[in-house]
Amino acid sequence: MNTVVSADGTSIAYSVAGSGPAVVLVDGALCHRGFGPAPALAEQLAAHHTVWTYDRRGRGDSGDTAPFAVEREIEDLAAVITAAGGSAAVLGVSSGAALALRAAAQGVGISRLAVYEPPFSAEDGQRARFAQYVAELDAALADGRRGDAVAALMTFASMPAELLDGLRAAPMWPAFEAVAPTLPYDAAALGVHGGAAVPGDVLGRVAVPTLVVDGGASPESLRAPARAVAAAVPGAEYRTLAGQTHEVAAEVLAPELVKFFA
Repeated sequence: MNTVVSADGTSIAYSVAGSGPAVVLVDGALCHRGFGPAPALAEQLAAHHTVWTYDRRGRGDSGDTAPFAVEREIEDLAAVITAAGGSAAVLGVSSGAALALRAAAQGVGISRLAVYEPPFSAEDGQRARFAQYVAELDAALADGRRGDAVAALMTFASMPAELLDGLRAAPMWPAFEAVAPTLPYDAAALGVHGGAAVPGDVLGRVAVPTLVVDGGASPESLRAPARAVAAAVPGAEYRTLAGQTHEVAAEVLAPELVKFFA
């Protein structure tokens, strides 16, 4: 494990694998270097790239410093990119895609940007559901009910109640609860005060080549925001991976990234 110090003094843990031009992976909610899609993606990309995976603040081996703001996470990503040589291609997945888009809009050293299904809200009903989710999340965390905070996210993501009950009893549930306090960070990256609406004003400032990807088997509630993001980012490419869902297979996504990052 390696660490880099972010602008506010927070220690950010990262790992490096492979060789070639640098690629930094930005995880979505509840995920970090040891849990989520990053390890499999890093393995797939390592033959072509030096792959940097890192624990977003408050997760895994990274520290955290109050008060939180989205700008702190943008600074964290910038610190990792600086460690990678000052410029890197970036892949953001889910809410990590929203964070990466905001970082690109601020001119962080991203050379090329790929995002997979940033879960913005593309219509009024989604924005209302997001506001309800954030209210439930904040109440659960204020009461110290980390499990209920995770459950609020899963419910917002349309997980059936019977599957959620089973997941609560699964061995990985404590790992979810451990990082539950960072769920508001993901909500902030999506734009908590705007109901996670697609931030066209922000996306219009993204000035690096951008690829927006979604899964052909994902619900319209995820595919519509992907299309909207591709339309809002100047010159962005949009691609659909047939048969894929929000839990995209690394061996399907990685070849698209290798071609785009080349």
